[in-house]
Amino acid sequence: MILPKVSRLRCGSRVLDLSHPHVMGILNVTPDSFSDGGRYQGVEAALRHAEAMVRAGASLIDVGGESTRPGASPVGTSEELERVVPVVEAIARELDVIVSVDTSSAEVMREAARVGAGFINDVRSLSRSGAMQAAKDTGLPVCMMHMVGEPTTMQLNPRYEDVTQAVKTFLMERVEACARAGLPAERIVVDPGFGFAKTLGHNLTLFNRLEDLASLGHPLLVGVSRKSMIGQVLDRTVGGRLYGSLALAGLAIAKGANIVRVHDVAETVDVVRMIAAVRAAE
Repeated sequence: MILPKVSRLRCGSRVLDLSHPHVMGILNVTPDSFSDGGRYQGVEAALRHAEAMVRAGASLIDVGGESTRPGASPVGTSEELERVVPVVEAIARELDVIVSVDTSSAEVMREAARVGAGFINDVRSLSRSGAMQAAKDTGLPVCMMHMVGEPTTMQLNPRYEDVTQAVKTFLMERVEACARAGLPAERIVVDPGFGFAKTLGHNLTLFNRLEDLASLGHPLLVGVSRKSMIGQVLDRTVGGRLYGSLALAGLAIAKGANIVRVHDVAETVDVVRMIAAVRAAE
């Protein structure tokens, strides 16, 4: 088991204990997400789904208002704010859970933090205008993810001499950029970005060498739930990828992941608890 240098993440009014792995439940409040687009639009529907994920054992709920599936178009800031902020506010008010905001927008980061978000999950690693300063000002932990290009173009022809080293170098550079901006290392979480600017071969190789990224010393977040890499290996449509998702969640934890980001919370929590029981026996 690889433990990060930071043992606890201060997530607003709550603390995430990194001595054991956690499940992050996905809550897409978008009409076009690849797996559940449109199902949880509206505050009431989103809150009920969040409530179910918390009951199932999620430590974090990741609220996203912009689809980042391959080929997805960007969403305007005003529309993203309208989708995300009321949902974040309702969950933070009603449920005992860390609310993560899945955004690259400085304005959304600030507003989500103001209404109770405790974690920022940015697939663009704070590269958009004003995002670095906004993240710093919130005082919240931030997840930096590897991606080349934008969702509209990232899968056109991704190439790497060594995908694991490329991802590791990218993440180290973003951590250094954060340090120069005054965002301390103890607030940084890293994500390899499975499915973002990567072929199936890249994804499998990167997963096989996941320990290399855990060795960076930052908490490691892994999100592969229902992704196309599972569909390609198992020849399954999105609705048939549960078992492949669970296999990768368990393998990610075994290889050092601290947080697994998933759609199927209850099933993944069982996997996490079983691994924890075995580890406790050691």
